[in-house]
Amino acid sequence: MATVHIVTDSTADIEEGIAEAYGIHIVPLSIHVGGESYLDGIEITPEEFLEKMKAAEELPKSSQPPVGVFKELYDRLGEDGKPVLSIHMTGGMSGTVESARAAAELSNSNVTVIDSQFISFALTFQVVEAAKMSMEEKSLREILDRVETVRKNTALFVVVDTLENLMKGGRIGKGKAMIGSLLNIKPIAALKDGVYTPVGKARNHKQVVRQLFDQFKEHTIGRTVKGIGISHANGLSMGAPLKKLIEEAGHQDIKLMFTSPVISTHTGPGAIGFMYYWD
Repeated sequence: MATVHIVTDSTADIEEGIAEAYGIHIVPLSIHVGGESYLDGIEITPEEFLEKMKAAEELPKSSQPPVGVFKELYDRLGEDGKPVLSIHMTGGMSGTVESARAAAELSNSNVTVIDSQFISFALTFQVVEAAKMSMEEKSLREILDRVETVRKNTALFVVVDTLENLMKGGRIGKGKAMIGSLLNIKPIAALKDGVYTPVGKARNHKQVVRQLFDQFKEHTIGRTVKGIGISHANGLSMGAPLKKLIEEAGHQDIKLMFTSPVISTHTGPGAIGFMYYWD
């Protein structure tokens, strides 16, 4: 029987059936596109979102779940006296973790809120490890220690196919975007400690795949790889060959999923995220 209730948000890329199997509670963010609002993962699919984003005049926006939604869930889960562990996307991209913390302060339940400092599968790694340990009847302290280790031992890379959304979102200037588009540059960035850092660039998808695979091989020498995930926003031209290379190198069970609209709003269409963790 689970010892701790596990909560996360809809930016965690969790395969169908996993949340139910491990008792993970997912709180959705909201997506605002084309004058309409949708609950992420409930009222709109990632594929539908990309079509709406393409047709929209303005860059879509996302908003964190209201404090009251978190509080209601925490209160309900804590009725059995068990602690609640709420693990969320990096605070650098959303106010979700702050909304969760505010709710934890208001709730009568014993709630611990963690900023995963990641998104997508890199968030999922922490959430699923916590849920598995809870089902193994580990204590909250043991789970927190393991989640911290997973966070420290996680790498995440993001590659965008077009610079348009980064420019619209104010993450790069118009000049850089124009030059990058003319040269067909695909910037590669790492997310660590909640901060994006440029680590490379490529001129085509083949170069992107090779750079990411070489980085993975170099980074995991002498380490036990515990999980690998590739998320994409219609980015299979990079995601599929990268998955194939890693499989040919002897790794199995590589997750490949369409990512949340919350993430593809920032990256634009064609982007991929590549994540793995190790012991």
